[in-house]
Amino acid sequence: MDEAAIADIFAAFRPVRCRRMFGGYGLYAEGVMFGVFVGERIYLKADAEFARTLEGEGAEAFTYERSGKRVALGFWSLPEAALDDADAAAELAGRALRVALAAAASKPPERRRSSRSPRPR
Repeated sequence: MDEAAIADIFAAFRPVRCRRMFGGYGLYAEGVMFGVFVGERIYLKADAEFARTLEGEGAEAFTYERSGKRVALGFWSLPEAALDDADAAAELAGRALRVALAAAASKPPERRRSSRSPRPR
């Protein structure tokens, strides 16, 4: 799947920007990553409540192995039915975006690194 195909799936949602990462893409809207495309699957950012909804629709958690342990990152696959239903994909993407925006808002602001040398006066 390429960027154009991903954009088609989310056409009823809003413009989605894809950025290359980890052999796939990060999916962005409103300046935050709400999903990823890895291993020929789209995964959406989910909190506990949204994860239960997605799991009920047949979605699977995105996991990978690190140091012999399974690691879950809070992303769940886009249910198969939503791949062919633009309205369903838009609704699920909207929920994922709300989760991503809430997560971004709860993070402390990034501190800018100051240079080690003082500014000339």
